[in-house]
Amino acid sequence: MDSASYWLVFFGAALAINLSPGPDLLFVLSRTVAEGRKVGFASLCGIWTGAWVHVTAAALGLSAILAASAIAFDIVKYVGTAYLVYLGIKALLTKSQAPGMLPEARRTTPWQAFRQGVTVDLFNPKAAIFFLAFLPQFVRPELGHVAMQIMLLGMLVIAVAVVVETTVMLLAARMTHALRGNARIALWLQRVFGSVLIGLGARLALLGHASQ
Repeated sequence: MDSASYWLVFFGAALAINLSPGPDLLFVLSRTVAEGRKVGFASLCGIWTGAWVHVTAAALGLSAILAASAIAFDIVKYVGTAYLVYLGIKALLTKSQAPGMLPEARRTTPWQAFRQGVTVDLFNPKAAIFFLAFLPQFVRPELGHVAMQIMLLGMLVIAVAVVVETTVMLLAARMTHALRGNARIALWLQRVFGSVLIGLGARLALLGHASQ
């Protein structure tokens, strides 16, 4: 495969993957719709940071442990499930106390949203296995430095995600800005967000290891 075809296939695959509505994007969209652009972008930064950790683990061969061990896979999976359900229940318990906005104590700060994004992505074992399975397909052994190639390719996948997911997040924030100004609707958006998180947690809990 010549260089132009190689990169065309790689970026085409990276774009297709990032356009598909996976759990990370659903988490960010529900967070953005409920609390706006700042919280949505902070969540995205957390997701990208978690993805970078997965890329590094794939380059070092650590993700192979999750791929080979059903026990390790299940531990990560159930921690992730518990965290998503916890966030979902917390959002569902939100009560409106001020007209036109969520109560101050219940609002998510950008730093909290960032940490949540990191945690959600880190404890998604399928994300780790995805990078482990996808990136080596584009490694060129004749160039050597396989780990470095995996790191570079992973960084490019994340760069595509930055463009695609930021665009989607900004569109969602703009389309729902007026809705968040209504106290009643803002409260229901929080409940939708909580329901989405619990659904994502249930979906994660049902994931099976390849060996099972």
